[in-house]
Amino acid sequence: MPDKLKYILLLLICFAAQFAVAQQYNPNYPNRYDPNNPNNPNNPYNRRGYNPNDTTTRPKEISGDAQIDSMRKREERARDSVIFNSKFIRVTSERFLRDSTQLFAVDTTLTNFENYSPLFQPRAPQISLGGSEGLASRSLLFTPAKTIGFDVGLHALDLWKLKPEDIQYYKARVPYSVLSLYTGGAAEQVFKLMHTQNVNPNLNIGFNLNFIGSRNFYSSNRVLGQNVSDLNAAAFTWYESKSKRYNLLANLIYNNLKSPETGSILNDSVFTVGSFDKKTETVRLPNNYENWKSTGLYLKQFYYIGHIDTANLKGGTPKVLPTQRVNYTFNYDVSKYEFFQNDIDKYNVFPDYYFSSNRSRDSLTVTHIQNDFGYSFYLRSKGKKIAKNELKLDLGLTHDFYTYTQFVSDTLVDQYGQKLRKADKKQDASFQNITIRGKLSYRFSDRIDLEGTVNQVAVGRNFGDFLYDAKLLLAGGNKAGKIILEGYQQSSSPPLQATSWVTNHYIFHNSFSNQKTTSLSFNYINDPLQLDLKAEYFLIADYLYYVSQPGGSDAHPVQLGNDINLLKVSLGKNLSWRELHFDNYIVYEKTDYQSTLRVPEVYTYSSLYYNAFLFNTLHMSAGLNVRYNTTYTAPSYAVGLGQFYNGQNVIYTSYPVGTVFLKGTIKNTNVFVQYDYANQGLFSNGYYTVNRYPQQDHALKFGVRWMFFQ
Repeated sequence: MPDKLKYILLLLICFAAQFAVAQQYNPNYPNRYDPNNPNNPNNPYNRRGYNPNDTTTRPKEISGDAQIDSMRKREERARDSVIFNSKFIRVTSERFLRDSTQLFAVDTTLTNFENYSPLFQPRAPQISLGGSEGLASRSLLFTPAKTIGFDVGLHALDLWKLKPEDIQYYKARVPYSVLSLYTGGAAEQVFKLMHTQNVNPNLNIGFNLNFIGSRNFYSSNRVLGQNVSDLNAAAFTWYESKSKRYNLLANLIYNNLKSPETGSILNDSVFTVGSFDKKTETVRLPNNYENWKSTGLYLKQFYYIGHIDTANLKGGTPKVLPTQRVNYTFNYDVSKYEFFQNDIDKYNVFPDYYFSSNRSRDSLTVTHIQNDFGYSFYLRSKGKKIAKNELKLDLGLTHDFYTYTQFVSDTLVDQYGQKLRKADKKQDASFQNITIRGKLSYRFSDRIDLEGTVNQVAVGRNFGDFLYDAKLLLAGGNKAGKIILEGYQQSSSPPLQATSWVTNHYIFHNSFSNQKTTSLSFNYINDPLQLDLKAEYFLIADYLYYVSQPGGSDAHPVQLGNDINLLKVSLGKNLSWRELHFDNYIVYEKTDYQSTLRVPEVYTYSSLYYNAFLFNTLHMSAGLNVRYNTTYTAPSYAVGLGQFYNGQNVIYTSYPVGTVFLKGTIKNTNVFVQYDYANQGLFSNGYYTVNRYPQQDHALKFGVRWMFFQ
């Protein structure tokens, strides 16, 4: 009987709820009381003469728990009506915050999605020791470094490092996460994770986590020394005050890069003689590898003084324009470069042995502390559009303090006459540089912009280094496009590795002059025509490079006494007809020292693909990418030195490399499937970009990128 009374009581409550719903608030009814608006004149609490003791007119009070439940239900109903997407996220980087505060929408498109590897970027191709992620690499095309000051000289693994300038900063109205996975089987595996969220409207925090774990295409799965194992981790934050005058950018970065240096496979005829099994091919040094570690703290603060202007960019994103600005940057970085030789050198990979005949433990530790001060002054006309007749002056002073120590593994005799293998310090030093910086720019209008930059090392070890740069922008109408004229002159000191270096296999004590580069360039860009034309001329004096004796492996630095002339012309042109697209990029390079600058004369990249939109939710693209370069004298690689050098004069036949792909987007997920080097066996069985190091085989690759807006 009690159970029946419960059911009867529940039924009565349901009927009562039905009548209660019929009396719910209608916002369209005139003068209706809104319980969520205490300022409403019809609120009984605001009526003149209201008696709180009159229970007939006083609203019924509810408990705290009931209020919380009501608020939670209201919030859940509000959430159900909002679909969070990329519109709630804005992104920027430090270079877009140098002159003003600029924010952009996050990229959720499929553009270049299948070209996830830094080795195969359409306009920045690389050569490497095997064609998979994490191996030593350098640019296929001539690409000079526009840097001055102290340089260690080790850059073979730079492509896989996470640096402060790589960090992106966000303004996220909702928590935002991106998970990316790219895999080509055991040969190549890449995983990336990024998460960011705003603690409050002014403070954003986040982190990056990247892994590369690959066994490469030519290695034994049973030898761990032949595996790539890379880790990049970063925590970052961006704080902007409510007044938008003060900004703080900060990041903490950790890199741990392990890259095998096997000396290549022993069989130099794998593509021309007989069949072979990549997993059983013998390598010269199965357990040798480089290990680079770095930890860094980066802080940048800037404050806007005086009046602040704003301008509206395309897309409605406001751009904050200061009239005066002061900034301070602190950068602390500790980098350690190690080389491990764990094998007996049976195939004479190394030219010499100075301390140990079968084991190497070479290490270099560099500590860098940088303090940078800057002041900027802006003078512009008033207005809400992009500033016209704007004069800008930047002045800066940078202080760099360096200390480094280099060790080798040496066999020493102790006081008891016993031989011990210990780390032996070979050199150490501490020094500083002071660099003065200046930049003057003048924007005549939206169509004419002129700027000049000066960077000069005024005090310190690298005194005399400089980089002077000038640029002129001439923009016509939307259909006319724009022209960028640029020229720069640079004088940079030789790196530490070329002048003072002590390891088990290479010892250098040299004195070289500064390398000097003069460059002029013309760039025409027309977005409506999807056209990009650039011509560059380089004059290089005292060019510093690495070379060996004919037929040898004794790579060592040398300096060319004559000047080098190089002309580089690149053209990008995209064609489209309805949903069919044909994107093209071609580079022509010509130098009078082709045997010294070992780059191909012609490089091309083409992508033919078809876009399809299905059910208004699915975007798909299918096509073919083809890259090709003409034949050139392939560089060699010095194991234990970490340098590409001019060794044997070997020229490999060159063939196109094609990739068939299918990619698509569903809601917040991008996916691709591609068959890389799909034409293997059609023209050739394989290809080389570096002497003795065969490149990747054909492989089925898969990639996915999930974006979460919580």
